[in-house]
Amino acid sequence: MKGAWLAAGAILLTACSGTDGTSVEPTYTTIATREFPPAPATPTGPNDAAAARFGEILEPLQLGIVEISEIDAFVDAGDARHAWLISDLLRFVQQGTVADSMLDGFGTLTGVDITDDPFIDRSPWNVATNHLIAWDTPAPPEYQRLKGELFTLVDERWAPFFNDVDSDIDWRWLSWGGVRLDDRPLGDSASCARGCIPSLDDPLLVPAAEGDWYPDEAIVFGVTEGDEAVALPKNIMQVHEMVNITIGGRRLGIPYCTLCGSAQAFYTDEVPDEFEPPVLRTSGLLSRSNKVMFDLNTTSAFDTFTGAAVSGPLREAGVVLQQNSVTVSTWGEWKAAHPDTRIVAEGGGIGRRYSDDPLAGRDDDGPIFPIGDADPRLEVHAAVVGVLLDDGTTIAFDVESARSVLADGDEVELGRVSLHPEGGGFTVESDGVELPSHEAFWFAWSQFHPDTLLWPNDA
Repeated sequence: MKGAWLAAGAILLTACSGTDGTSVEPTYTTIATREFPPAPATPTGPNDAAAARFGEILEPLQLGIVEISEIDAFVDAGDARHAWLISDLLRFVQQGTVADSMLDGFGTLTGVDITDDPFIDRSPWNVATNHLIAWDTPAPPEYQRLKGELFTLVDERWAPFFNDVDSDIDWRWLSWGGVRLDDRPLGDSASCARGCIPSLDDPLLVPAAEGDWYPDEAIVFGVTEGDEAVALPKNIMQVHEMVNITIGGRRLGIPYCTLCGSAQAFYTDEVPDEFEPPVLRTSGLLSRSNKVMFDLNTTSAFDTFTGAAVSGPLREAGVVLQQNSVTVSTWGEWKAAHPDTRIVAEGGGIGRRYSDDPLAGRDDDGPIFPIGDADPRLEVHAAVVGVLLDDGTTIAFDVESARSVLADGDEVELGRVSLHPEGGGFTVESDGVELPSHEAFWFAWSQFHPDTLLWPNDA
């Protein structure tokens, strides 16, 4: 039975969140900006022997009884590209003699011994994957299929993502976040039987005067649409990571990637007529530490940073969800600027209890999932407000520097794009017109927009 090996002794990393959406103490490493050795040479063309050998590993893996000889045979048939499959195996088996054999195999395939890396004892998988991403190592032939066969041992509901042969997903970056896919129907507030990060659909909203349950100094994610303003408390968003909601007559899906520090608001009522409005859900998968969201109706996956459908029928239709701005503010500042705002009711409107800090400082020391190399212009977890212009140009504003400059009464602008204070957070404008923007950690914004301009560096 698929998934049997999960209970049969395979050693797993802890999840981003517990099965009920609450945080758990991570056991994996944090790796910030660092240097990597030169990339190994990689061949081109097929390697049928390696593909066959990897297939022979998967069946016993379900029972947690992989033999070292099977790993050795796979390595002997491989090349540096197949280090990706060693890394994928390490995601699920991190300790013991089999894991040691995988690390030896990684060294054989790449010519780089990572066993003396300072983080190796905490997460061999993280170390191996960071090297491969930083090197931009090509994927091996048949990687999508082989990786799909491995990952669907954990959750067979991921199969549609892997089965789309024309998918735009970079399979090298795809990893497991430690939880399963959320496929509950729209409006279902029950916890997932198999464990997931449960979306919150159409939460009860109350006037600001009834929001005194939430501290004024606590963070909210503010969204305005038409004449309506809504505040989403950060502690609730840390648990659910996704809200489907109607604001100002528009249907929105609002994901919050806790790993990227990024809350975004996507319009889901502008898809082609043959499709129902997407119902956004969390898949349990990550792409270079960014949550992979998907549409419940079509099982189409999205690039959560850009809103582009990257698999399934919505990808075939060329759907790119347009964005509204999300303002990161405190509850006190937001309601002072928007006195008619509503806020999610205490308990999420579903009678749940939320701690003040569900993640308990999980991300305080840097990214906890592989990101590869990082843009050194800012610290990895520096907050930036980012914007994508119509011509494809991307701009990021360093929040800390911008607050200082704006407090002195000076302007923050890059070309014809400017940053302005708004409700305790910021808006971005060009020629007096507000542009959709959102806040994120620098490592996330820069890795998905590597050519981004950065204020004040490029001003």
